[in-house]
Amino acid sequence: MNPSVTSRSLTGPGEGRSSTSLWRHRDFRRYLTGQTASVAGSSISSMAIPVLAVLELNATPGQVAWLAFWGQLPPALLALHAGALADRHSKRRQMIIGDLVSATALATVPVAAALEELTLVQLMVVAVVQGAAGVLHDAAAISLLPTLVDRSLIQRGNSRIGGLFAIAATGGSSLGAALTAWLGPARALLGDVGSYLLSAWCTTHIQARETTPARPTQRRLRTEIAEGLRYVRDDHRLSVLTWVNATTSLALAALNTLWALYLLRVLEMSATAFGVVLGIGALGAAAGALSAPAVARRFGPGPMMLGALALTPLTQVPLLLASPGLGWEIVIGGALFLQLACAGAAGTTQRSIRQIITEDSMQARMQAVSTWLTSGARPLGALLSGGFGTWAGVRPALIAGSCLLVVPLVVLARSPLRALRQMPAPPPSPDTAERRPAATGPVVPAPGPAPAAEGSMDGGMP
Repeated sequence: MNPSVTSRSLTGPGEGRSSTSLWRHRDFRRYLTGQTASVAGSSISSMAIPVLAVLELNATPGQVAWLAFWGQLPPALLALHAGALADRHSKRRQMIIGDLVSATALATVPVAAALEELTLVQLMVVAVVQGAAGVLHDAAAISLLPTLVDRSLIQRGNSRIGGLFAIAATGGSSLGAALTAWLGPARALLGDVGSYLLSAWCTTHIQARETTPARPTQRRLRTEIAEGLRYVRDDHRLSVLTWVNATTSLALAALNTLWALYLLRVLEMSATAFGVVLGIGALGAAAGALSAPAVARRFGPGPMMLGALALTPLTQVPLLLASPGLGWEIVIGGALFLQLACAGAAGTTQRSIRQIITEDSMQARMQAVSTWLTSGARPLGALLSGGFGTWAGVRPALIAGSCLLVVPLVVLARSPLRALRQMPAPPPSPDTAERRPAATGPVVPAPGPAPAAEGSMDGGMP
């Protein structure tokens, strides 16, 4: 089996490779349908579980915080292991297992509620199990895309994915609110259970063959994890984009921790207005993701990402200057639209660059390093924001979080990536690599070269 052929298959059986429309590729449609359903279902749970904990189980603020903590813990602890497993074994099988485990764990909640046996401890256990299964699924799902479409279509694919995910998240939240009001919060979770089953079904029907590189059976998982860390560290482009992700996640976690409290309590925004503002923001994320390929072609991926990161701190200014009133609510909604549009455009572009330049055998581990750092940054950002907000007040804490948004801008601005004018070229195919002289030492896929000058960041493309 030739990995250079199977891992870059554009189409499902019977479809011509000459087609450049992603919607005509059956495997991509199945992948996108399953992942979109999963995002919508997760939004149902994000709406229903807090209502269930607070209104049905009378959880205290401390217990709600612990519930959130246990749900966020697995990504920080297991992301590197999940990435190594996805590079070692079948990514589709890992996705299906993750979906089925999540569905089973979540289904116990409405069952226990129907039997009047549901407790907060069970919710916390379900949060841990679901979080761990989600890490396994996501590590494989993100790295599966480059095996489904040609590298030249990855940016377009990520654009479609980002746009639909934003819309699905908004629709899932609205559906979750409707199901919670109609069925109650516990039974509303059956909607998320169904989304996991649909995701597993779609993944099962993806027909593109995967290539799993042969590795010595005696190799330890931690050895492969270390290879992934070194691979990201040694490739200048991967390391810069990974640190941009991590520092952005830290800043946004600090802001999001107090954002709802600030809008609802300090600015006296109604729950309805708050929901409308969030919906406007989700539309911005979709618009940014869908427009990313065209904007990147017009200005270049590097300047586009730099511009998006520069605009993001400025979008916080209306929030910090606002006072109660409809006029300020409209301004805040517009600022959130712009902020999430920048995030959607920059996010899909940087992910596409990382997927394009990474070898197939390192895709999941490369993604896992980013997930590990961003997941670890979120609780740290929340802790810093909560502590500073308690000591200095909510508005000063939001000002500090806005200042943190300058850090990823500085990281990218100091890198030659800022001048990247075209999407980079993919790494050499296995056939090309076979013609090179054999290297000595451990067999680790070679990362992309650290550029000596700005012009080399285009990956050698004319």
